[in-house]
Amino acid sequence: MEILKHLKGLKLSGMAKTIEARNKYAIENNLSYLDFISLLLQDEYSNRASNSYLKRLRLSKLDPSKSLDTFDFNFQPKINKKLILDLQALRFVQEKENIIFMGNPGVGKTHLANALGLEALKKGYKVKMICLSDMLSMLLTAKGDGSYHKSFKELISLDLLIIDEIGFKKIPQETVDEFFEIVKRRHENGSIIITTNRLFEDWVKIFGDQVLASAIIDRLVHYCHIIKILGPSYRMKNMKNKIN
Repeated sequence: MEILKHLKGLKLSGMAKTIEARNKYAIENNLSYLDFISLLLQDEYSNRASNSYLKRLRLSKLDPSKSLDTFDFNFQPKINKKLILDLQALRFVQEKENIIFMGNPGVGKTHLANALGLEALKKGYKVKMICLSDMLSMLLTAKGDGSYHKSFKELISLDLLIIDEIGFKKIPQETVDEFFEIVKRRHENGSIIITTNRLFEDWVKIFGDQVLASAIIDRLVHYCHIIKILGPSYRMKNMKNKIN
């Protein structure tokens, strides 16, 4: 079909996929030419939106299985579910606010951070989730291969940057400044979600510099929702279920 060839040539793949079915539907229902074209345009728009989402999902490194729908609030009844659902509306992203999930390993911090990231992704925001050690390692590597400016700019320009696992490892001294610069540049310009298993008073040990640790905390908590999760570990629950 000549028209199909032209649609593919113009990169209108959404229309190309549905034109035969839409043509049949239009004939059977006596649609006008404008109504027929309107349906094809809707198909093209939906196709592009889907492709955009899948591309952004791949780049975000988010886990699509860890959504709010799959989070077991009954297992962690001390979590303020109303607050989490309020954050789901993403006003914190619009207002450039931060979120810090604080608690022991396995209580669901990463799951909730990932879930809010997925919500932001659905709304068209640019999102990336990365654990702290991987982010700093990436920046060090970028310094060596000449891509540092590009990598740093990407982290700064995101609508939502999710930094996972602060506190599991002490940060190498040569990368503390990098983390501070990211926090400083994103302050009041873009939202950050952080998961940590350490209280703020322990962050001096993580960063190895009291002044920088204080400066980082000060900027993160300026406009911030701090959510402390007190409860059992999901991983221990799953382990007990396997044993039983």
